[in-house]
Amino acid sequence: MAGHSKWANIKRRKAVVDARRGKLFTKCSKEIIVAARLGGGDPESNARLRMAIDNARSVSMPVENIRRAIQRGTGEVEGVIYEDVTYEGYGPMGIAMIVVCTTDHRNRTTQELRATFSKYGGNLGETNSVAWSFTRRGQLRVETPLEEEALLELALEAGVDDVHMIDDGAVMFCSVESLGTSANILTDQGLAVREQHIVYEPQTLVDCSTGAQDEILLRKMLDVLDDNDDVQNVFHNADILDEDE
Repeated sequence: MAGHSKWANIKRRKAVVDARRGKLFTKCSKEIIVAARLGGGDPESNARLRMAIDNARSVSMPVENIRRAIQRGTGEVEGVIYEDVTYEGYGPMGIAMIVVCTTDHRNRTTQELRATFSKYGGNLGETNSVAWSFTRRGQLRVETPLEEEALLELALEAGVDDVHMIDDGAVMFCSVESLGTSANILTDQGLAVREQHIVYEPQTLVDCSTGAQDEILLRKMLDVLDDNDDVQNVFHNADILDEDE
């Protein structure tokens, strides 16, 4: 019986991992499709597409999936048409939130997000209702065994203006305009650039440690947004620890 239980647990864990991987591939695929539709299917002349492909590769998305997504974006293969939509609003405790989506049905996505915000004690706002309190920046995650001092020197040469060391390397920030150039320079310097993103960084953080129930509500809301296939990224100004910290 114990063996059966262990096997059942393994199958459940695998199902969870597969589901997460599937959602991740879906998000990457949508970004590639939109990038190819807006700027063409050649990553050498389309910086957004090049970044989308690099991000897809960093999560081990199959080459065939990437190729098919590019073809859907350029119209070589028929498929739904996606567009970028950015939403702003306030969550529990007045937390400012920016939700970046890629959708084939703007009205459906708007209704779903409005319902989610309302359910967890927030409200969806108008354009620029919270964007003023965030700074739009380029973000790169780099894997390297280099120590901080040596890494900072390379980062400076690449036009990076902020570096945060992590276990397997560093997270770097630069201007949105220089994101592609900085990534190329770091790669030429022998560093492994695993991810490139445009992020919204909050100018100030809101301490959530004083309201345990509200923090739980916020975490649940973030989980629901993450599970929404139309949602690509969520940015907020809440000062909360990651679950594993």
